[in-house]
Amino acid sequence: MFVASVALVAQDDSSDCSTCHDQGQKVKDSAHAAVACLSCHAKHDKYPHPEGIAKTGCASCHGQIASDYSRSVHGQEAKKGNGAAPDCAMCHGAVHELHKATTATFRKAVPETCGMCHGDIQQQFVASVHGKAIAGGDMEAAVCTDCHGEHAIQRKTESASTVNPLHVRETCGRCHGDVRLTRRVGLAPDQVASFDQSYHGLALKSGSQSAASCASCHGFHNILPSDDRKSMIHPSNISKTCGGCHPGAGTKYQIGKVHVVEGKNEPPPVQWARLFYVFVIPGTIGFMLLHHGGDWIRKLFAYRLRPSTGVAVIPPAHHEREFRMYGWERVQHALLATSFFVLVWTGFALKYPDAWWARPLLAWESTWPVRGTVHRIAAAVMVGVSVMHVVALIVSRPLRRHWMDLFPKASDVKEGVLMLLYNVGLLKAKPKVSPHSYIEKVEYWAVVWGTAVMAATGFILWFNNWALRYLPKQWIDFSTTVHFYEALLATLSIVVWHFYTVIFDPEVYPMDPAWLTGRSVRRRDPHVPGHHTEHAQPEPAAGAKPAPQSTD
Repeated sequence: MFVASVALVAQDDSSDCSTCHDQGQKVKDSAHAAVACLSCHAKHDKYPHPEGIAKTGCASCHGQIASDYSRSVHGQEAKKGNGAAPDCAMCHGAVHELHKATTATFRKAVPETCGMCHGDIQQQFVASVHGKAIAGGDMEAAVCTDCHGEHAIQRKTESASTVNPLHVRETCGRCHGDVRLTRRVGLAPDQVASFDQSYHGLALKSGSQSAASCASCHGFHNILPSDDRKSMIHPSNISKTCGGCHPGAGTKYQIGKVHVVEGKNEPPPVQWARLFYVFVIPGTIGFMLLHHGGDWIRKLFAYRLRPSTGVAVIPPAHHEREFRMYGWERVQHALLATSFFVLVWTGFALKYPDAWWARPLLAWESTWPVRGTVHRIAAAVMVGVSVMHVVALIVSRPLRRHWMDLFPKASDVKEGVLMLLYNVGLLKAKPKVSPHSYIEKVEYWAVVWGTAVMAATGFILWFNNWALRYLPKQWIDFSTTVHFYEALLATLSIVVWHFYTVIFDPEVYPMDPAWLTGRSVRRRDPHVPGHHTEHAQPEPAAGAKPAPQSTD
């Protein structure tokens, strides 16, 4: 009898407590069926059990989850003593009869579970496209925990929150960027990709807290199909939705397609603009590379490899430097160059926010739009320099005469083609060119063209509220496309064409100082592209004003 009594009292981890405790029977059908009672409860050898025995918390097995919960908004409220803050049992149910969170029963009950505290939001969700889908048995439809998280739920103002503006695209994209899922439910699979390419997507990726996210247009818990008249994106409501950020948007013209996908549903003007630059950029930069590449190889070969030929490729240091730029012209050039490089940096930082050179500029985007502010200031400086240049042309007769010399002529094309053929070795004799050659004209008119195009499209993007009020949205799309490609063309042209002329050309390397001192080391003679000795003007005498030679 004694041995039998000991056997009944002594317990091990596999003890069956259901003889006395009905919870022991319930646990067999729960998620904890494989967990022994003594894994959570203290071991006893006295009957009845003493009162006040401490219970093991969930953290003994679910340590990481408990840690996440303690840092969550629910955990923080519990620490403050808020008795209404949900704990494990409130969401998962009694410990002895809870279901696995992966079961359809548990997932379907999530909205109701969260609705115990968030009743108003639950009502909105139940009427939404997601709520109806989950109620209809679609277990892939989003529920509360898919967007807000499970145990580590944060306030939306916290940067770590999955519904913070910085992460909304990522949160929505888990489903709406899934090609298999979007095809199954009949949604366009490239909506997330199109958003990423838009200004809103790029601004959010750059760290902006104010740019529109998916929820800004589609709603949060009350998301409805676009054909539902109560939907924020129904054609009858889209103007009001966009007007939340852009007052008056769509009042004169319909907003039209919002998710524009490159190469698929772009407006015709955008397609034409893209096609134009697809040919112009490679053709222009290709010509520049061939022209200057051939010139560089010829000069390097003549100077480095055939010194005995007597070809003076690099002008001797003692030759007289020719006057090229007045002081106020150099000031204009400095302002133009500075504003240009600032515009390039701040503009491409929006397009490529993950680049290492963009990160220092975007470090403040979450609190202040530094990038956009600096970009607009630089744009104003460039436009101001352009106005200064026009005024100078009006008041200065010598400058106007020089400006007339920069007008393109039919002979410029012939000279450019012949020089290209010479540079690539298809023409033996070096052709002569005009005193103000195609080289200077390309430099000047490229700046004029680029500034005009960038200013026109830039102002439409800058004053987008006005544009959306009085113009169709496709003007915004067109301006965005042209602004980017023109910026790309301008940047490559400066690097390939202008930098070679003033830096990498062996005649002026390591740099032509004309933009600093006003005088150039480049010697005008028949063997230098773009100049003839008979057109060179003598250096002005002391006290005399020199004639202008460049408007750079």
